[in-house]
Amino acid sequence: MEIVIDPKQLWNQLIAFANEYKLLTSLLLLIVLHFIKKGVLLLIRRISSQRGEDRRNQINILEQLGNAFIIIVLMMVWSSEIQTLAISIAAFMVAIVLATREFIQCFMGFIYYLGARPFRVGDWIQMNNIIGEVVEMDWAKTALLEVDPESFNYTGKHVYVPNSQLVTQTVRNLNFMRRYRLHSFEIVNEPTVNAYSLLPAFHARAQAHCEYFRDVAERYKGLIERHLEQEFIRIDPEVEIKTNELAKVVVKVSLFCPTIEAHELEHKMCSDWLSLWFKAQKEEQRQLHSQQNDTSSVQNQGKALPESQVTSSGAI
Repeated sequence: MEIVIDPKQLWNQLIAFANEYKLLTSLLLLIVLHFIKKGVLLLIRRISSQRGEDRRNQINILEQLGNAFIIIVLMMVWSSEIQTLAISIAAFMVAIVLATREFIQCFMGFIYYLGARPFRVGDWIQMNNIIGEVVEMDWAKTALLEVDPESFNYTGKHVYVPNSQLVTQTVRNLNFMRRYRLHSFEIVNEPTVNAYSLLPAFHARAQAHCEYFRDVAERYKGLIERHLEQEFIRIDPEVEIKTNELAKVVVKVSLFCPTIEAHELEHKMCSDWLSLWFKAQKEEQRQLHSQQNDTSSVQNQGKALPESQVTSSGAI
């Protein structure tokens, strides 16, 4: 005798079982969907690891979508109870909205992120004077691995920023500064030497320090400018000489260089400038001392001439 299974009847039985044993059904759905989500994410991680690709952004989005799908399924199972509960607490909805205002703003910030996509997991961003790499993001918060704004090195601290600030605060995407950055620094000296006379020699030394990464910098410069649709980067170091409010000589150097080598290049260029400065200062002091000796010898000769004339007159 052939057993015929009616799919419609089986589905109705499953629906009836789910309505009768909602707690058990919710627990089973939660376990099954959770392990399916973890399995899919694990598979994506293995594939990306084998191919050497960075899929953290896609993994983060899939994980959040999976959590949202689980919540929606559970809400569908308990829809009648939720509807009854919503009707019973209708008088307190205003108070609930006010109490959960921050959470609603965080959720709206996450919706804004999904629509605008100002950054992605792995990018460097700046929020409220905090610079960091985005390592994780969910509907409530954005986790940043803090970066020191001076040296652009990781501090090892995690910063958790509410997503509501994505809407209310300015967010700067600094991702192009991860490898190369526009670095500038100043050197201050006393106005004892003509700084412009040292400019050609110093510029040649600064350019020599940047020559070994010039080809890579050119390619990275083109990538950044194509992405931003604006040309604003110069590969060669720029040197500007000015004075400050204390009448000191200020040498400002700007260069496009690897982020991890910015401070090393700054130290080398400072050393070059100071060596040129002190060398010129010693040369100027030597010339001044020589001029003083020449002046003293002329004055001594002038004093010796009248004495010789007096001696000649006495003899007559």
